[in-house]
Amino acid sequence: MVEHRRRDVLRATAVAAMAAGVVTDRGVAPAFAAPPGNCPPPLGPVRVGPDDPRYEHLVSRGNRRFVGTPDEVRVVGSTAQVAAAVQEAVRAGRRVAVRSGGHCFEDFVDDPSVRTVIDLSGMTGVHYDPLRGAFAVEAGATLGEVYRRLHLGWGVTLPGGSCPGVGAGGHVAGGGYGPLSRLHGLVVDHLYAVEVVVVDRAGTARTVVATREPSDPGRDLWWAHTGGGGGNFGVVTRYWFRSPGATGNDPGRLLPRPPASVLTFTVWWPWEGMDQRGFARLARNFTDWCVRHGAPGAPQARLYGELVLSRRPAGGHSLIGQVAGGADGAWLLDEHVAALSRGVGVTPVVTRQTVPWLASALRGNGDDGKQWRLKTKAGYLRGGFTDRQLAAVHHHLTRADYENPVGSLSLNTYGGQINAVSPAATATAQRDSVVKLFYLAGWADPAEDARHLAWIREFYRDVYADTGGVPVPGAINDGSYINYPDVDLADPAWNTSGVPWPTLYYGANYPRLQRAKARWDPRNVFQHRLSVQPA
Repeated sequence: MVEHRRRDVLRATAVAAMAAGVVTDRGVAPAFAAPPGNCPPPLGPVRVGPDDPRYEHLVSRGNRRFVGTPDEVRVVGSTAQVAAAVQEAVRAGRRVAVRSGGHCFEDFVDDPSVRTVIDLSGMTGVHYDPLRGAFAVEAGATLGEVYRRLHLGWGVTLPGGSCPGVGAGGHVAGGGYGPLSRLHGLVVDHLYAVEVVVVDRAGTARTVVATREPSDPGRDLWWAHTGGGGGNFGVVTRYWFRSPGATGNDPGRLLPRPPASVLTFTVWWPWEGMDQRGFARLARNFTDWCVRHGAPGAPQARLYGELVLSRRPAGGHSLIGQVAGGADGAWLLDEHVAALSRGVGVTPVVTRQTVPWLASALRGNGDDGKQWRLKTKAGYLRGGFTDRQLAAVHHHLTRADYENPVGSLSLNTYGGQINAVSPAATATAQRDSVVKLFYLAGWADPAEDARHLAWIREFYRDVYADTGGVPVPGAINDGSYINYPDVDLADPAWNTSGVPWPTLYYGANYPRLQRAKARWDPRNVFQHRLSVQPA
C-alpha cells in the first residue's frame, strides 16, 4: 500500500513537471498528457449561428420531441476551447448547456432558455496516458469508438452501454451500465479522474482535474461524476479510467478484459396464445431468475438479458442479450430460456450466434431512437413485481384504446458485481437491486404527443399506485436512473408520494451532491429541470 501511494505521488509530480498546467484549487495541476506522435491541431472552435447550414443538424441531434433555438452552437475540439466558450457565455449572461452524443431523453440541452450550446463532437480522443497510468477518454467520444480503441489497442474495455452511438460525456456521469456490468460493475467503478470546466463565484471559468485519491482536495468533484448526472457541475471534457486495485505499468492489466467472443441471442414469445396468467408468469420468471442469480461472483453474471414486454400490436415479447465467453455459454442460455418459459403457455423461438466480442459491441442493439419522438421512464427492482403491478403492466400493454406498437417495458438484468460496491462509494446509490426497468413510448407525429404522453404517464402511475405513482425506495422498488431522466418525477401531478425527486434518483447521496454543487458551481451556471440544487 505504501509503495502504491509512493508511485502515485511520483506520477503526480512527473505530470506537474511535464504537462501543460491548468488552474485548480491546489495551484497548478496537469490538464492531460498528450498521446505520443505528431498530433494535428484540434477541430474548432467553430461558432454556428441560425443562418449557418450546419445549424439545423446541430440543434436536432437529440430526442425529436425537443429542438432548441440557441443563439449559437460552439463546436469545440479542446479543453481550452470549452473554457473559452463557457467564459464568453457567462460574461454575456447567456445560459449554457453541453451536448455529447445527443441521447438525452428530456430537454436539458434543448430548453428554450439555453442560448449557447457547447457541442463536444470534436473531442473524441481515446489513448493511454502513461503519466497518470490510466486511459484518457474525451467526453465527445462515442461508446463504440471507446470500445474499438481500447480493445484493439490494449485488449481492454469498459462495462458501458450497448448503444455504440451514445457519447461518453453523459453516459459516464450518470453511472454507466451495460452488458458486462454484472461481471465488472458500472463504468464509474473504474473512473480514476475527471477533467471539468467549472465556473467559480467570481464568474471565472477554469479547468479542474479531480481524482479518486483520498488526498485529493477535489475528490468531491470526482465523486459527483460517479453517478451524479450530467450538466450539473460543469462541462466534463475528459475522463481517465483505471480499475481500483490495478497495479503495474502494463496498460493491458489496468481495465477489464472482455471475452474473446460472446453468444448473442434473441428469444421471442408471441402474444398469440398467451393469456394474462402466462404473461404474468413470464415477467415473474425473469425477476425470480434475477433474484436467484443477482449476487456478485455468480456464474450466471456472464449472462446479460433484456426482456422487452411489448404492446400487443408489436406481436410478442423479446429477450435480447449475450453470454460472455466460456464453453458453457449455450448451457447458461438454455437454462435461462427454460426458466423464463415455465408456465407461460407458448413456445419461444430462439436464435443465437457466437461472434467476436468487439463485433457484438459495435453492432449494439440497433435503433438508437433518434428518429423518434420519445418519452421514457425508469425504475429498479430489489425483488419481483407484486400481482397488482403485473396486472397494471398487462392492462397498459393490451389497452384497446391505444394502438401504438412502439410502447414497452424492458426488464434488464442487474446486480452481480454492481452490488459489490457500497452505495456511498460512488454517487450511484442503487447497489442492491437485481432488475433495471425502462419504460418507453415512441412515435413520429408531433400532433400525437398528448396521446402518447398520457399513455406512458398513466402506465407508470398505475404500476406504482401503491407508492404515490413513483418507485419509492423500499422492499420492492429502489428509485430511478438519472441517465433515463423523467421530469414527471418532479411534478406533483404525477408524483404524489411526498418523496422528492432527488431521493428517487440519488437516495441518501443527494446532500453530498448538493455540497459539491455549492462548491464547484456556486452561481448555478449549469442547470436543467432535474439539476442538483446547491446546498
